[in-house]
Amino acid sequence: MPGVTKEQIVQAKEWDLLSYLQTYEPHELKRSGPNEYCTRTHDSLKISNGKWCWNSRGIGGRTALDYLIKVRGMDFVGAVETLCGYRAPPPQERPQPKPQKPFSLPEASRFPAAMLSYLQGRGIHPELLQACMQAGTLYESRKYQNCVFVGRDPTGRARFACLRGTRDNFRIDAEGSDKRYNFSLLAADPKCSRLAVAESPIDALSLATLVKLSGGEWRDSHYLSLGGTAPRAMIQFLHDHPHVTQVSLCLDNDKAGIMGMERLENAIQDDPELSQRVKLIYRNPPPAEHGKDYNEFLCAHTKAVREQRQREPAR
Repeated sequence: MPGVTKEQIVQAKEWDLLSYLQTYEPHELKRSGPNEYCTRTHDSLKISNGKWCWNSRGIGGRTALDYLIKVRGMDFVGAVETLCGYRAPPPQERPQPKPQKPFSLPEASRFPAAMLSYLQGRGIHPELLQACMQAGTLYESRKYQNCVFVGRDPTGRARFACLRGTRDNFRIDAEGSDKRYNFSLLAADPKCSRLAVAESPIDALSLATLVKLSGGEWRDSHYLSLGGTAPRAMIQFLHDHPHVTQVSLCLDNDKAGIMGMERLENAIQDDPELSQRVKLIYRNPPPAEHGKDYNEFLCAHTKAVREQRQREPAR
């Protein structure tokens, strides 16, 4: 073979891929199981039991020589010289990140029966559901019958959507969503000074439902879902609603929620404008004896009311 000897070929074939990467490119290795590795560049390329297989391409082999030729695109002579130490390993080409798809809302179902049944089963009051549907912030997707919670910017443009399964625990944000503009339920008065912050849309709706069931006026406050515990949606909402001066932090009563409320409070205090404007910040997690979040609290409350009514003698 021109350029390399038989002895060099034999020497090159002694390199298994795991040993080669551990020696020359340890940064490229990532453990994917107890006895399995993958590469950081190609996470579908698995290495185990002295073999490697690039699952997404349907190719594989045993040796590092196979890898350099089939995956890295080297010619045979160059690959042998690399493994014999006569040539430096070629630089690894990093895959280009896929461009993010533009944001778009899933197609709506004409008959949102599955969504309404699911959310009412979670205790959400029908009046709130109708208000959200009229505002264009809640609907049922035609495909899979998911709840779609929509976040809009101050101009009314949809910028965010999260999907929640009506038959299972499926949940995902629509691709291209801007999490600064999360789902919210706005007060009747645009100049309302109060904001209640929850982790999820269902918790935000549960807060408003609890206010209504207690005889209060739920439209006397804004309600905002963070889509987690990060502060960005709250900070954006406060800047978009300059009349808010009171913030109730109603995150889950667990470790993540407690730490999240501290982060939210710090985020307001670290903002030069908001630290001067927001005069009252109070932590208001749900009572621990009823579960970790406000929907569990709402469900426990409605169950207790129902049982109390059943015990009352008929008049």
